[in-house]
Amino acid sequence: MAMRRFRLAGLEFGLTDIVTLGGFLALILLAVAFKGRLAKPWLTIGRSLAFAAAYVAAVAILPKIRAPLPRFLIRTAAVQLTFVQVYQLGSDLQLLFFPWQDERILALEKAVFGFQPLVAIQKLYSVPLNEWMFFVYVFYLVIYPSLGAYIFFKRGEAANEDYLFELGLVNLICAVGFILFPVASPMHWLRIRAFLTKPLTAGAFGSVAEWIRTNVHQPGGSVPSPHCAVATVMWFMSRKYTRYGFVGLAPIILSLYISTVYGRFHYLSDMIIGIAAGLLVVLVAPSVARAWNGKPAGAPEI
Repeated sequence: MAMRRFRLAGLEFGLTDIVTLGGFLALILLAVAFKGRLAKPWLTIGRSLAFAAAYVAAVAILPKIRAPLPRFLIRTAAVQLTFVQVYQLGSDLQLLFFPWQDERILALEKAVFGFQPLVAIQKLYSVPLNEWMFFVYVFYLVIYPSLGAYIFFKRGEAANEDYLFELGLVNLICAVGFILFPVASPMHWLRIRAFLTKPLTAGAFGSVAEWIRTNVHQPGGSVPSPHCAVATVMWFMSRKYTRYGFVGLAPIILSLYISTVYGRFHYLSDMIIGIAAGLLVVLVAPSVARAWNGKPAGAPEI
Protein backbone atom coordinates (compact mmCIF):
# COMPACT_ATOMS: atom_id res chain seq x y z
CA MET A 1 0.00 0.00 0.00
CA ALA A 2 1.47 3.32 -1.05
CA MET A 3 1.76 5.67 1.90
CA ARG A 4 -0.09 8.77 0.78
CA ARG A 5 -0.19 11.32 3.62
CA PHE A 6 -1.65 14.68 4.43
CA ARG A 7 -0.22 17.39 6.64
CA LEU A 8 -1.97 18.92 9.63
CA ALA A 9 -0.33 21.28 12.12
CA GLY A 10 3.07 20.33 10.71
CA LEU A 11 2.47 16.58 11.16
CA GLU A 12 1.96 13.93 8.50
CA PHE A 13 -0.92 11.49 8.83
CA GLY A 14 -1.68 8.43 6.73
CA LEU A 15 -4.64 6.12 6.25
CA THR A 16 -3.76 4.08 9.34
CA ASP A 17 -3.86 7.27 11.39
CA ILE A 18 -7.20 8.35 9.93
CA VAL A 19 -8.79 5.04 10.90
CA THR A 20 -7.04 4.45 14.23
CA LEU A 21 -6.59 7.93 15.68
CA GLY A 22 -9.58 9.41 13.87
CA GLY A 23 -11.88 6.63 15.01
CA PHE A 24 -10.54 6.90 18.55
CA LEU A 25 -11.16 10.67 18.60
CA ALA A 26 -14.70 10.12 17.33
CA LEU A 27 -15.35 7.77 20.25
CA ILE A 28 -13.85 10.33 22.64
CA LEU A 29 -16.24 12.97 21.28
CA LEU A 30 -19.10 10.53 21.85
CA ALA A 31 -17.93 10.05 25.43
CA VAL A 32 -17.82 13.82 25.96
CA ALA A 33 -21.29 14.26 24.48
CA PHE A 34 -22.79 11.59 26.74
CA LYS A 35 -20.51 11.91 29.75
CA GLY A 36 -23.53 12.03 32.06
CA ARG A 37 -24.26 8.38 31.22
CA LEU A 38 -20.77 7.11 32.01
CA ALA A 39 -19.84 5.64 35.38
CA LYS A 40 -16.49 7.48 35.56
CA PRO A 41 -16.68 10.06 32.78
CA TRP A 42 -13.60 12.15 33.53
CA LEU A 43 -11.42 9.11 34.14
CA THR A 44 -12.59 7.59 30.85
CA ILE A 45 -12.17 10.81 28.87
CA GLY A 46 -8.89 11.80 30.53
CA ARG A 47 -7.30 8.38 29.97
CA SER A 48 -8.42 8.38 26.34
CA LEU A 49 -7.08 11.88 25.69
CA ALA A 50 -3.74 10.91 27.23
CA PHE A 51 -3.39 7.98 24.83
CA ALA A 52 -4.49 10.13 21.89
CA ALA A 53 -1.79 12.66 22.83
CA ALA A 54 0.79 9.87 23.04
CA TYR A 55 -0.25 8.71 19.56
CA VAL A 56 0.22 12.23 18.15
CA ALA A 57 3.61 12.46 19.88
CA ALA A 58 4.69 9.23 18.20
CA VAL A 59 3.59 10.61 14.82
CA ALA A 60 5.70 13.71 15.50
CA ILE A 61 8.77 11.72 16.53
CA LEU A 62 8.72 9.08 13.81
CA PRO A 63 10.05 11.21 10.88
CA LYS A 64 13.15 12.01 12.90
CA ILE A 65 14.05 8.33 13.33
CA ARG A 66 15.81 6.46 10.53
CA ALA A 67 16.84 3.16 12.12
CA PRO A 68 14.33 0.41 11.21
CA LEU A 69 14.01 -1.20 14.65
CA PRO A 70 13.11 1.98 16.60
CA ARG A 71 10.75 3.01 13.79
CA PHE A 72 8.97 -0.32 14.01
CA LEU A 73 8.77 -0.28 17.81
CA ILE A 74 7.48 3.29 18.07
CA ARG A 75 4.94 2.86 15.29
CA THR A 76 3.74 -0.51 16.53
CA ALA A 77 3.47 0.63 20.15
CA ALA A 78 1.55 3.77 19.23
CA VAL A 79 -0.92 2.07 16.92
CA GLN A 80 -1.46 -1.26 18.64
CA LEU A 81 -1.75 0.24 22.12
CA THR A 82 -4.38 2.57 20.71
CA PHE A 83 -6.27 -0.51 19.52
CA VAL A 84 -6.50 -1.53 23.18
CA GLN A 85 -7.87 1.90 24.05
CA VAL A 86 -10.42 1.76 21.22
CA TYR A 87 -11.59 -1.55 22.64
CA GLN A 88 -11.70 -0.14 26.17
CA LEU A 89 -13.55 3.03 25.17
CA GLY A 90 -16.02 1.09 23.04
CA SER A 91 -16.68 -1.11 26.07
CA ASP A 92 -17.14 1.95 28.32
CA LEU A 93 -19.69 3.38 25.89
CA GLN A 94 -21.60 0.22 25.12
CA LEU A 95 -24.68 0.93 27.27
CA LEU A 96 -25.19 4.49 26.05
CA PHE A 97 -28.22 3.67 23.91
CA PHE A 98 -29.27 0.05 24.43
CA PRO A 99 -29.44 -2.46 27.33
CA TRP A 100 -27.69 -5.84 27.32
CA GLN A 101 -28.90 -8.06 24.48
CA ASP A 102 -27.80 -11.45 25.85
CA GLU A 103 -31.35 -12.79 26.06
CA ARG A 104 -31.81 -12.16 22.35
CA ILE A 105 -28.61 -14.07 21.59
CA LEU A 106 -29.68 -16.97 23.79
CA ALA A 107 -33.15 -17.05 22.22
CA LEU A 108 -31.71 -16.95 18.70
CA GLU A 109 -29.26 -19.78 19.30
CA LYS A 110 -31.92 -21.90 20.99
CA ALA A 111 -34.27 -21.32 18.03
CA VAL A 112 -31.60 -22.19 15.45
CA PHE A 113 -29.99 -25.19 17.15
CA GLY A 114 -32.66 -26.40 19.53
CA PHE A 115 -30.12 -26.20 22.38
CA GLN A 116 -27.56 -23.83 23.83
CA PRO A 117 -24.16 -24.40 22.13
CA LEU A 118 -22.30 -23.13 25.20
CA VAL A 119 -23.91 -25.79 27.35
CA ALA A 120 -23.60 -28.60 24.81
CA ILE A 121 -19.89 -28.01 24.14
CA GLN A 122 -19.11 -28.92 27.75
CA LYS A 123 -19.39 -32.57 26.70
CA LEU A 124 -16.09 -32.15 24.84
CA TYR A 125 -14.11 -30.84 27.81
CA SER A 126 -10.90 -32.66 28.65
CA VAL A 127 -7.68 -31.40 30.20
CA PRO A 128 -5.53 -31.72 27.02
CA LEU A 129 -8.19 -30.12 24.80
CA ASN A 130 -8.86 -27.43 27.39
CA GLU A 131 -5.17 -26.53 27.48
CA TRP A 132 -4.94 -26.38 23.68
CA MET A 133 -7.96 -24.09 23.49
CA PHE A 134 -6.54 -21.80 26.14
CA PHE A 135 -3.17 -21.83 24.37
CA VAL A 136 -4.60 -20.60 21.06
CA TYR A 137 -6.74 -18.04 22.87
CA VAL A 138 -3.64 -16.58 24.56
CA PHE A 139 -1.30 -17.03 21.56
CA TYR A 140 -3.43 -14.51 19.67
CA LEU A 141 -1.64 -11.83 21.70
CA VAL A 142 1.71 -13.04 20.32
CA ILE A 143 0.58 -13.04 16.68
CA TYR A 144 -0.49 -9.39 16.84
CA PRO A 145 3.01 -7.79 17.09
CA SER A 146 5.11 -10.69 15.78
CA LEU A 147 3.30 -10.85 12.44
CA GLY A 148 3.70 -7.10 12.17
CA ALA A 149 7.45 -7.45 12.83
CA TYR A 150 7.78 -10.09 10.12
CA ILE A 151 5.87 -7.97 7.62
CA PHE A 152 7.85 -4.82 8.47
CA PHE A 153 11.31 -6.34 8.20
CA LYS A 154 10.61 -8.71 5.30
CA ARG A 155 8.14 -6.75 3.18
CA GLY A 156 8.77 -3.16 4.19
CA GLU A 157 7.18 -0.29 6.03
CA ALA A 158 4.38 0.25 3.50
CA ALA A 159 3.29 -3.36 3.90
CA ASN A 160 3.23 -2.94 7.67
CA GLU A 161 1.06 0.16 7.25
CA ASP A 162 -1.37 -1.96 5.25
CA TYR A 163 -1.41 -4.50 8.10
CA LEU A 164 -1.96 -1.80 10.73
CA PHE A 165 -4.66 -0.11 8.65
CA GLU A 166 -6.73 -3.28 8.36
CA LEU A 167 -6.29 -4.03 12.05
CA GLY A 168 -7.34 -0.48 12.89
CA LEU A 169 -10.43 -0.78 10.71
CA VAL A 170 -11.56 -4.07 12.23
CA ASN A 171 -10.97 -2.83 15.78
CA LEU A 172 -13.07 0.26 15.07
CA ILE A 173 -15.88 -1.87 13.64
CA CYS A 174 -15.82 -3.99 16.79
CA ALA A 175 -16.04 -0.92 19.04
CA VAL A 176 -19.03 0.40 17.10
CA GLY A 177 -20.62 -3.05 17.34
CA PHE A 178 -20.28 -3.02 21.13
CA ILE A 179 -22.30 0.20 21.24
CA LEU A 180 -24.97 -0.77 18.73
CA PHE A 181 -25.57 -4.28 20.11
CA PRO A 182 -24.17 -4.61 23.65
CA VAL A 183 -23.78 -8.17 24.87
CA ALA A 184 -22.42 -8.86 28.36
CA SER A 185 -20.99 -12.31 27.39
CA PRO A 186 -21.38 -15.73 29.01
CA MET A 187 -18.79 -14.76 31.62
CA HIS A 188 -21.13 -12.13 33.03
CA TRP A 189 -24.69 -13.20 32.17
CA LEU A 190 -26.00 -15.10 35.17
CA ARG A 191 -28.79 -17.05 33.44
CA ILE A 192 -26.38 -18.89 31.15
CA ARG A 193 -23.62 -19.16 33.73
CA ALA A 194 -25.94 -21.28 35.88
CA PHE A 195 -25.75 -24.02 33.24
CA LEU A 196 -21.98 -23.87 32.72
CA THR A 197 -21.16 -26.30 35.49
CA LYS A 198 -18.37 -28.51 34.13
CA PRO A 199 -14.95 -27.29 35.30
CA LEU A 200 -12.48 -26.07 32.68
CA THR A 201 -9.44 -27.71 34.22
CA ALA A 202 -6.21 -26.99 32.33
CA GLY A 203 -2.51 -26.25 32.79
CA ALA A 204 -0.29 -23.21 32.40
CA PHE A 205 -2.15 -21.61 29.50
CA GLY A 206 -5.42 -22.22 31.28
CA SER A 207 -4.04 -20.26 34.22
CA VAL A 208 -3.02 -17.37 31.95
CA ALA A 209 -6.43 -17.33 30.25
CA GLU A 210 -8.23 -17.41 33.58
CA TRP A 211 -6.08 -14.53 34.80
CA ILE A 212 -7.12 -12.57 31.72
CA ARG A 213 -10.74 -13.51 32.33
CA THR A 214 -10.58 -12.32 35.93
CA ASN A 215 -8.37 -9.24 35.63
CA VAL A 216 -8.79 -7.92 32.09
CA HIS A 217 -12.20 -8.88 30.77
CA GLN A 218 -15.27 -6.93 31.81
CA PRO A 219 -18.94 -7.23 30.85
CA GLY A 220 -19.42 -6.62 27.14
CA GLY A 221 -17.00 -6.22 24.27
CA SER A 222 -18.63 -9.21 22.64
CA VAL A 223 -20.32 -8.51 19.30
CA PRO A 224 -18.41 -8.82 17.06
CA SER A 225 -15.92 -11.04 18.89
CA PRO A 226 -12.68 -9.03 18.68
CA HIS A 227 -10.63 -12.21 18.96
CA CYS A 228 -12.33 -13.71 15.90
CA ALA A 229 -12.51 -10.48 13.89
CA VAL A 230 -8.87 -9.52 14.42
CA ALA A 231 -7.62 -13.10 14.03
CA THR A 232 -9.36 -13.30 10.64
CA VAL A 233 -7.62 -10.13 9.45
CA MET A 234 -4.24 -11.32 10.75
CA TRP A 235 -4.72 -14.69 9.06
CA PHE A 236 -5.40 -13.13 5.67
CA MET A 237 -2.57 -10.65 6.14
CA SER A 238 -0.28 -13.65 6.67
CA ARG A 239 -1.53 -15.00 3.34
CA LYS A 240 -0.81 -11.68 1.64
CA TYR A 241 2.65 -11.04 3.04
CA THR A 242 4.20 -14.36 4.04
CA ARG A 243 4.97 -17.48 2.09
CA TYR A 244 3.63 -20.16 4.41
CA GLY A 245 2.01 -18.15 7.20
CA PHE A 246 -1.58 -18.76 6.12
CA VAL A 247 -1.16 -22.53 6.16
CA GLY A 248 0.99 -22.49 9.29
CA LEU A 249 -1.51 -20.39 11.21
CA ALA A 250 -4.56 -22.34 10.00
CA PRO A 251 -4.78 -24.80 12.93
CA ILE A 252 -4.21 -21.98 15.42
CA ILE A 253 -6.74 -19.55 13.93
CA LEU A 254 -9.41 -22.20 13.36
CA SER A 255 -8.92 -23.48 16.90
CA LEU A 256 -8.97 -19.91 18.19
CA TYR A 257 -12.42 -19.39 16.69
CA ILE A 258 -13.68 -22.42 18.58
CA SER A 259 -11.83 -21.46 21.76
CA THR A 260 -13.86 -18.28 22.18
CA VAL A 261 -16.98 -20.39 22.66
CA TYR A 262 -15.28 -23.43 24.17
CA GLY A 263 -13.67 -21.29 26.87
CA ARG A 264 -16.96 -19.49 27.65
CA PHE A 265 -15.64 -16.11 26.51
CA HIS A 266 -18.26 -15.64 23.77
CA TYR A 267 -21.54 -16.95 22.45
CA LEU A 268 -21.46 -18.81 19.14
CA SER A 269 -23.18 -15.82 17.50
CA ASP A 270 -20.35 -13.53 18.65
CA MET A 271 -17.85 -15.83 16.98
CA ILE A 272 -19.75 -15.97 13.68
CA ILE A 273 -20.29 -12.20 13.55
CA GLY A 274 -16.63 -11.65 14.47
CA ILE A 275 -15.42 -13.81 11.57
CA ALA A 276 -17.85 -12.01 9.25
CA ALA A 277 -16.54 -8.62 10.41
CA GLY A 278 -12.97 -9.72 9.73
CA LEU A 279 -13.86 -11.01 6.27
CA LEU A 280 -15.68 -7.75 5.51
CA VAL A 281 -12.55 -5.77 6.32
CA VAL A 282 -10.38 -8.09 4.21
CA LEU A 283 -12.74 -7.59 1.26
CA VAL A 284 -13.31 -3.81 1.47
CA ALA A 285 -9.94 -2.59 2.78
CA PRO A 286 -8.12 -2.79 -0.58
CA SER A 287 -10.79 -0.58 -2.20
CA VAL A 288 -10.56 1.91 0.66
CA ALA A 289 -6.76 1.97 0.32
CA ARG A 290 -6.96 2.50 -3.45
CA ALA A 291 -9.45 5.35 -2.98
CA TRP A 292 -7.19 6.95 -0.37
CA ASN A 293 -4.18 6.73 -2.65
CA GLY A 294 -6.10 8.05 -5.64
CA LYS A 295 -5.87 4.84 -7.64
CA PRO A 296 -8.64 3.56 -9.95
CA ALA A 297 -10.46 0.37 -9.01
CA GLY A 298 -8.40 -2.66 -9.88
CA ALA A 299 -5.10 -0.83 -9.83
CA PRO A 300 -2.28 -2.87 -8.32
CA GLU A 301 -1.10 -2.02 -4.83
CA ILE A 302 2.52 -1.25 -4.08
